[in-house]
Amino acid sequence: MPHTDRVKQILSWYSSDTPGVVANLARLLNTGTLAGTGKLVILPVDQGFEHGPHRSFEPNPPAYDPDYHFQLAIDAGCNAYAAPLGFLEAGAMKFAGEIPLILKLNNSDTLAKVDAPCSALTGTVKDAVRLGCTAIGYTIYPGSAARNRQYQDLRDLIEEARSYGLPTVVWAYARGGMSKEGETAIDVVAYAAQIAAQLGAHIIKVKPPTAHLEQPEAKKVFEKYNIPIATLADRIRYVVKSAFNGKRIVIFSGGEAKGTDQILDEIRQIHAGGGFGSIMGRNAFQRPRTEALKLLRDTMDIYRK
Repeated sequence: MPHTDRVKQILSWYSSDTPGVVANLARLLNTGTLAGTGKLVILPVDQGFEHGPHRSFEPNPPAYDPDYHFQLAIDAGCNAYAAPLGFLEAGAMKFAGEIPLILKLNNSDTLAKVDAPCSALTGTVKDAVRLGCTAIGYTIYPGSAARNRQYQDLRDLIEEARSYGLPTVVWAYARGGMSKEGETAIDVVAYAAQIAAQLGAHIIKVKPPTAHLEQPEAKKVFEKYNIPIATLADRIRYVVKSAFNGKRIVIFSGGEAKGTDQILDEIRQIHAGGGFGSIMGRNAFQRPRTEALKLLRDTMDIYRK
C-alpha cells in the first residue's frame, strides 16, 4: 500500500538505515487494522519460556497450541506477532506471509533466582531470516550487573540484523540495581528508553511508568524543572520525549493480567500521551478467544482515533 504522510514521517527518522530495514519497518506500520496510522498493536507470546506453561496458558488451554497465537494475531488485525524460536518454528510455514513475525532472540526463565538478570540467546539472526521474520527482538535489563554484556551483544545483533534488512525491537526492562518500585519509576523507564535508542533500537518496548522517582539526582531535576508526571499520559509523553524527542517508535507493554476497563483506560492514557502503541500478551491470550479478539479490536479502535 502507498505510505501515508504519517508513515513517511516516521520512516524519515531512520534515514541512516538500509532500505531493507526501512522496508520492513514500513511493513510493520502498513499491516493490520492500524495500517497507515503510525500506531502498532503487537501480540507477544514469550511467556511460556519466561513464566512457564501452566502460569501462561492454563487460564485459556487452547493457548498451549502455537497455532492459536498466530491465528489470534491475524484475526485480531495485529501489526505483528512476536515469540521465541520454538513457537515461531511451529507455525511459520503454515502461516507464512500472513502476518509480520518478530523473533525474540533472548529469553530467561523463573526456575532460578539470579543477582544479575541476563537472558540467554535462544535464537539467531539467521533463524529470523530462515523463518521469514520482519524483525528481531531482544531484551536488555538496564540496572543489571550484566547489562554491559547485554548492550554489547545487542549492538552485534543489530549490526548483523541490519545486514539482512531486519529492524530490531528492544524490550528495555530496568531490573537489578534498584527497588522493585523503581523498575517502573518514570525516571528509570525514561532512562531505559534512552539507552535502547542510543544502542540503535528501531522500536522500543517499555513498561507504562509510575509517578515514583527512584534516583535522587533525577528527582532533583524533575522537581527543579517541574516536569509533569501526575497522570499516566504525562509520563508516557515524557518517555516518548526521552527516545530522541519522539523520533523513535516507543510502544508499551500490557503487563500483568488486569480487568478490561483498567486495560482500556491505560490504553487511552498511552494514546493521549503520544505513545506509538501497545504490545499486549497475557491480557489478550489468557482470555477466551472471543474476549481476546474484542479486547484487541477495542484497543485498536482507541489508537485509530
